Amino acid sequence: MASAIGVRTEFIVEPGKQELTIKQAFDAPRERVFRLYTNPRLKPRWWGPREITTKIDRMDVRRGGMWRHTQRDPQGKEYVFWGVYHDVVAPERIVDTFEWEGMPGHLSLEVTTFKEVDGKTEATTKVIFLSVEDRDGMVNSGMERGVRESGERFAELLATEK
Repeated sequence: MASAIGVRTEFIVEPGKQELTIKQAFDAPRERVFRLYTNPRLKPRWWGPREITTKIDRMDVRRGGMWRHTQRDPQGKEYVFWGVYHDVVAPERIVDTFEWEGMPGHLSLEVTTFKEVDGKTEATTKVIFLSVEDRDGMVNSGMERGVRESGERFAELLATEK
């Protein structure tokens, strides 16, 4: 799906598999996309749906580094997510875990690759869950909407931040 603000998002969920794939294309060079994507000062401006605020508690983007983000909805309810970076190869790839503190033990592994094609960047994230049920639970929680809005917000950030 293309957007007027410079992002195309494809959300791929195949029945019976414990993984999903997110493909997004941004109208910016790979080095710039990677630099803004991994900047803890900028991440609150794009991570998650528009009505949610995000606070970066920790974001140490390096092999073995940890990340932890707290989100707050309009009613004041907080959601905390965290993980560990297992591999970071700038500007090519990030491998990390993702876990919601509200459901400990239900983590996923995320592999995001950044590929430049004609001055634009294709970011592909493969998310591998522990089970099909975990994957389906995430999908049913509104993950796709959050991914699409995050992509739109990131494209807006790319248009204003150099």
